[in-house]
Amino acid sequence: MQVVLLERIEKLGQMGEVVTVKPGYARNFLLPKQKAMRATKANLEHFENQRVQLEADNLQRREEAVKVSSTLEGLTVSLIRQAGDSGQLYGSVNTRDIAEAVTASGVTISRAQVVLSNVIKTLGLHDVKIVLHPEVTVGIVVNTARSQEEAEKQLNTGSVVSAREEADEVVEEVAEEAEEEVVETEGESEE
Repeated sequence: MQVVLLERIEKLGQMGEVVTVKPGYARNFLLPKQKAMRATKANLEHFENQRVQLEADNLQRREEAVKVSSTLEGLTVSLIRQAGDSGQLYGSVNTRDIAEAVTASGVTISRAQVVLSNVIKTLGLHDVKIVLHPEVTVGIVVNTARSQEEAEKQLNTGSVVSAREEADEVVEEVAEEAEEEVVETEGESEE
């Protein structure tokens, strides 16, 4: 099926191009979302008449997306989740969770704009793409951790803080405190 693209679509083409796609893709995605229209003679004439207006609207949306991308560039959002000792999450982080976290940081985006290359099912720092416009994509970092303190440690070190490491730190602190108490009591007994 041949369609005329009304906006740039990644891996398919630029606005105004006539491309051949599978009928299901056109019927179920491109046409209902008004990203394309059938390439009939009447539609091609209509598109050419509206082309200047469509390009102006596209340029305006792109400029707005570029402004928003400057505020999102380098953004890191932290998501607190329950996880096992191995760092495996009980569940997963989805696009809605990320969109809500970014919106809470001050920039409103929808879950459809969040692109996950892999499902997030582990603790750590994960790179995520946000598509603000078909021509403007920005990367953010999603930090999944068990607590806010753990999230801060992960940001500072750049690596996952495991439950075993935290337990070892607690044991070391307790051992140091006990050693200090022993030294204090020995000092008192000598006097």
